[in-house]
Amino acid sequence: MKGLYARITIAFIGIASGVLLISTIAFVLATHYHFSLYQDQAMDTNMNSPTFDTHFEQALVQSVLVSAIIGIILSVLLSLFVAKRITAPLIQMKKVAERMANGELGVRTTVKGNDEIADLGGSLNHLAEQLMHQEQLRKTMTADVAHELRTPIATLKSHMEAMIDGVWMPTPERLESCYEEIERLRFLVGDLEQLTEMESPHFKLKLHKENVSAIVNRNIEACRASFDQKGVNLLFEGLTNVEATLDRQRLGQIVVNLLTNALKFTPQGGKVFVEVKEEEHAVVIIVSDTGIGMNEDDLRFVFERFYRVEKSRDRKSGGSGIGLTIVKKLVEAHGGTIRMESRVGEGTSVEIQFPKI
Repeated sequence: MKGLYARITIAFIGIASGVLLISTIAFVLATHYHFSLYQDQAMDTNMNSPTFDTHFEQALVQSVLVSAIIGIILSVLLSLFVAKRITAPLIQMKKVAERMANGELGVRTTVKGNDEIADLGGSLNHLAEQLMHQEQLRKTMTADVAHELRTPIATLKSHMEAMIDGVWMPTPERLESCYEEIERLRFLVGDLEQLTEMESPHFKLKLHKENVSAIVNRNIEACRASFDQKGVNLLFEGLTNVEATLDRQRLGQIVVNLLTNALKFTPQGGKVFVEVKEEEHAVVIIVSDTGIGMNEDDLRFVFERFYRVEKSRDRKSGGSGIGLTIVKKLVEAHGGTIRMESRVGEGTSVEIQFPKI
């Protein structure tokens, strides 16, 4: 940054000094020329006054030279002042950026004015805020993954130790319990892989013109057995030919995740409704249930990874907490929007809108 300060200072000094120097030379030459002309005219008319002419010309030249020197000194001082004012915030931003690079993400630069340098300072502060947010997400995700893995691994370890030590007999029921814990780990790893894939810059959708109603209905039928087993009524209502440009496989994944989530929190005897309708510029899919619902505080964080509404619920029934995060990522990848409404004890409704084109 010292090099920038020096270059700006030299540039200001050079420009100001150059202008003054050229002006001074031009003025001296013009003055000398006109006095020479005056001497010639005065000589022709016998009005020559050499002493007066010499002193007057010297006075003019000296005044010009003094003015030039003072002007150069002032230009140097002004250039130093202006350069310092310009580079001071840049130097501060450089120091802030270096501290951020060393892990001090709480530092901020002072933003004054509304020029380009102020915009740069604001962008740097915004970058620091985003880095803090991403760092917090990284720490939270690391803690959440460790927490999610710890429970099934601890269960498996205790079961295996008990069977190895002969405290437990490896009965089919106990082996099935171990198998269920392994399945939980497999599903968690699968969800994390999907989330990582969708957050990758190489993630792409296979977009084609598709019949949304047919895809939704097909995935509903695939999930119906689970609903029948729990005693939850699954209903579908919608137009038969609603088309939009989207990824067939990813739409199925969205529908299955929403249905799975609705089934988890809808008690026996409840109902889950799925509706597909068409608007002027969008296709709307609504999944609503008569489940336990949630309050407004939980509703704000429901799409965050690993977030659970019922934190005291059994982790097996509560899932990995990534399903709705995946749904939101997929909907946004299609250029769509998702919103959720819920009331405690009355159920939850999720509305998704996909653009037709």
